[in-house]
Amino acid sequence: MRETLTIGLVQWLAEPGAPDANLATALDLIDRSADGGAELVVLPELWPCGYEPTTLTRDAAAAAEPLDGPRMQELRRAAGARSLWLVPGSVPEPTADGIANTAVLIDPRGEIVAAHRKAHPYGDHERAAFVRGDVLTVVETDDLGTVGLCICYDGDFPESSRAMRAAGARFVISPCAYPAQDAIWWDRLYPAAALANGQWWVLVNQVGANETVTLLGGSRVLSPFGELLAEAPRATIGERPGADTVIVQVPLSAESARADAELGPAWLERRPEVYASVTPKDP
Repeated sequence: MRETLTIGLVQWLAEPGAPDANLATALDLIDRSADGGAELVVLPELWPCGYEPTTLTRDAAAAAEPLDGPRMQELRRAAGARSLWLVPGSVPEPTADGIANTAVLIDPRGEIVAAHRKAHPYGDHERAAFVRGDVLTVVETDDLGTVGLCICYDGDFPESSRAMRAAGARFVISPCAYPAQDAIWWDRLYPAAALANGQWWVLVNQVGANETVTLLGGSRVLSPFGELLAEAPRATIGERPGADTVIVQVPLSAESARADAELGPAWLERRPEVYASVTPKDP
């Protein structure tokens, strides 16, 4: 794990049903972040198709491309040309079973080193548009340490962060399309997850109002102590702010080591056999 990492948070309101225009915006904002010194750039969830619940199934189908398709080739070229790590949000990916909502991690050579299909579609509109992934995704890297990938609602489940931590993930990246009405979860749950698991969390959100939903924005970096180190602007209900890129340098290895020293006992003293001694009941 490197000593410091400069992270670029890229948030904007993608246009529903306009994949070509959205790709042009994404590439421009990646370049803008790289010009600002970013070594890792993260984009929000489902920017190729936009996020309007009433048209999401149609928009996702129209924007769906395989991970070896032309859109991902452009994104891989962008990462390689600027020698940066890139999580280009999540994209609609056609599979044998339907369209998946998929996030990838691209290394500075432009190679895909991990892909995660969203395991927890949010609401009837996402369940209609996307098939569910069946695994959590953790990948070891020399540069960033062990990285966990999740997508938005995946992270609302405490089991996700705990399971990724148990698999070694100390750095979690989550592209999101988080509604403004759910800001209480954004503000309380994720700092708690970071602290409870001694994990870095990077959450990047769409921002602004579509026809039936306002996406919160507030893209952020949380330290392994749950501290907010950087945050992009937020949208109030009905508001449509412009695009934002936030660049922040974090002490990656030092804060992870401090978390091991100060929070490690709470992890090492867990007793899984005790937690398994109760019989789960259906909700």
